Amino acid sequence: MQRERSSFNARTARMTLQPTGFFGKLFAIIAGTVLLVLGLMFSVVIIAVAVVLGFIIWGWFWWKTRALRQQMREQMQQAAETMHEAEPSGRVIEGEVIRRDDEGEPSGRP
Repeated sequence: MQRERSSFNARTARMTLQPTGFFGKLFAIIAGTVLLVLGLMFSVVIIAVAVVLGFIIWGWFWWKTRALRQQMREQMQQAAETMHEAEPSGRVIEGEVIRRDDEGEPSGRP
């Protein structure tokens, strides 16, 4: 049993330590390029599907809330009409008041 393990480890060690020739390097470059292109293709497809699903969900939400938007629009128009009908009357003066306390502490000015 011990002998089988050692021969297996030696065999895998030999397989990983073999020198790579020209064709091995060429194969590695081609395989890497193919994997990179496939990864980019799948990522583009996944992004496109996500965008389409996003538009579908947005359209469904927009369609389902159309009555609510219409109701809000009508309420805003009614509120604007009542604001024009009940305009405030009178005169409003804005400004600052400076109160002079004669009985308080004496100030340094005459």
